[in-house]
Amino acid sequence: MIIDFRLRPPFGDFLKAFMYREIERSAKVSKNMGMTQPVSAASKSMELMFKEMNNAGITKGVIPGRKANPHMGIVSNDDILILLKEYPDKFIGFAGIDPLERERAYSEIDDLVINGPMKGIVLEPGVLTVPIYANDRRIYPIYEKCSDKDIPIILMTGGNAGPDVSYTNPVAVDQVAADFPKLKIIISHGGWPWVQEILHVAFRRPNIYISPDMYLFNMPGLQDYVQAANFYLQDRFLFATSYPFIPLEEGVQYFKELPFKPEVLPKLLYENAVNLLKLND
Repeated sequence: MIIDFRLRPPFGDFLKAFMYREIERSAKVSKNMGMTQPVSAASKSMELMFKEMNNAGITKGVIPGRKANPHMGIVSNDDILILLKEYPDKFIGFAGIDPLERERAYSEIDDLVINGPMKGIVLEPGVLTVPIYANDRRIYPIYEKCSDKDIPIILMTGGNAGPDVSYTNPVAVDQVAADFPKLKIIISHGGWPWVQEILHVAFRRPNIYISPDMYLFNMPGLQDYVQAANFYLQDRFLFATSYPFIPLEEGVQYFKELPFKPEVLPKLLYENAVNLLKLND
């Protein structure tokens, strides 16, 4: 059993985002990471994607809503709700939140997570229409609400998560994790390229979870992620492909062939996600 913690299916608003809108560019991203573009992504086929999930042994995928600038593309929470209703056994939803629209953010957290089917929220501060840093005090009321309600946050502070690399600097994450020690923070894109720095933040802040997703595959820093996952991060490391950039079958096979300890691998692929999201409750 495998949970893919970052999967963007060819459906609804996802198809308007750059990952599908600029499908040739997406193919180049896959190639740069030593992978081939999924057939299902190139053909924008949900049916083929489900077949690839089954072949890869992926039980469920975490699908994130997105509040971002027009180039990145907005993925409405309504589309996430539709996917959860139509395919309840395939997907786990996280609501995209704009922290600068505070009252709307509060309502969405209440309606979609606390009283709805979603398991957490997604914050991508560096790719908002007006980019901000993860430790911007305007986000703090959202952090506080999620901390109080035990709602996990996917925080995108890695990869191209801002106009320049300062937006992925782990110092901001370190400050947020210190200020909200009970808040569960999942770092999507694994804080890349600041690999050793974000791994140190996770070492000193036990409320940080690391999910390198696409930046694990044939990228600099790979061995550091593996070493951390084998030891102090083995209960806080989450497998993800960042599909459609990484093909599901190829991605799972690649991950399984990395030098993870045999007793640790099930945690990374499934158990950590189950425990974090309380899927057995």
